[in-house]
Amino acid sequence: MSTDFDRRPWRWFRRAPLLASLCLLAAATLDAAAQTRAVTDAAGRTVEVPARITRVLAAGPPASVLLYTLAPDLMAGWVRAPSPEEKAYLAAPYRDMPAHGRLTGRGNTASIEAILAQKPDLILDVGGTDATYVSLAERVQQQTGIPYLLLDGLFARTATTYRTLGKILGREDHAETLARYAETTMQDMRRRIDAVPAARHPGVYYGRGPRGLETGLAGSINMEVLEAIGIRNVAAAAGRGGLTTVSLEQILAWNPDVILALEPQFYRDVAQNPLWSGIKAVRDRRIYRVPSLPYGWFDSPPGVNRLIAIQWLAAVLYPEIGAPSLRPATRAFYDQFYHVQLTDDLLDALLRDATPPPP
Repeated sequence: MSTDFDRRPWRWFRRAPLLASLCLLAAATLDAAAQTRAVTDAAGRTVEVPARITRVLAAGPPASVLLYTLAPDLMAGWVRAPSPEEKAYLAAPYRDMPAHGRLTGRGNTASIEAILAQKPDLILDVGGTDATYVSLAERVQQQTGIPYLLLDGLFARTATTYRTLGKILGREDHAETLARYAETTMQDMRRRIDAVPAARHPGVYYGRGPRGLETGLAGSINMEVLEAIGIRNVAAAAGRGGLTTVSLEQILAWNPDVILALEPQFYRDVAQNPLWSGIKAVRDRRIYRVPSLPYGWFDSPPGVNRLIAIQWLAAVLYPEIGAPSLRPATRAFYDQFYHVQLTDDLLDALLRDATPPPP
């Protein structure tokens, strides 16, 4: 007669496949958990990202610039293909990567199919973190199954954003180097400029567009560079907001000491247009073209590319404060951030019309 002890081996044998399956499922779950990690982005969202990230798709131009400066080898491609002129200021082989379009901002061109075709481990956006951007991130993440992170694009928080992305990508050391550059440059130039008596602070007008009649109000993301180091934006007199179109009569009333021109056409025309001749900046010939290769120094796009503008503006607007010499400072920035060594010809082309003429 069989005993309970005798039947136990058979019970085990019958249950073995089920137990084995449970063990395999548990192991697979643990393995999957080990291959991902939770990251909290600047919008407060908790997103599971791969433990090791090898391919990142930038959602818009600021993210593209940030990613290129920190980890160009991880880029899935460009939001917009660089022009031949821009490529001269970007490193090979990255400058020849294909374009995949943009997901966010005006003129978004990337489709879900295009995103999936790139097979990224992560989608990265840098800029706003309000409900509009959160909604887009959640929708794209749900449709593609690809984690989508939002990082803060405020200029004053550039160092924090570098450190955050460095940790996410496993590039902490390089991110710390770039973050310290951002911190020390902002702090040093702000300290020097704050020491200048108020009466000697020039009023600056930033003119966008071919006629120069678009500008940024106080608090505009387009004017963050001026605000970061305490330079007076004359258009702040019109209140707070974003980009706006102003009249020539308003600019005449503000009577800026300096004009910064984004478009080459406006730079060429403003000094010769009799309608602008009554403005102090025109009379004193203090009109400067904003360098724009491979990215704008002022706001085009409003990304980490603006860091070099701090030293440019300090050197041009406040020659008395002893800011670092612009040419070597520009070479060092392009080497460290854009991974290129500028020739004399490239440097000359970049700074042409952006500095006062020789005495």
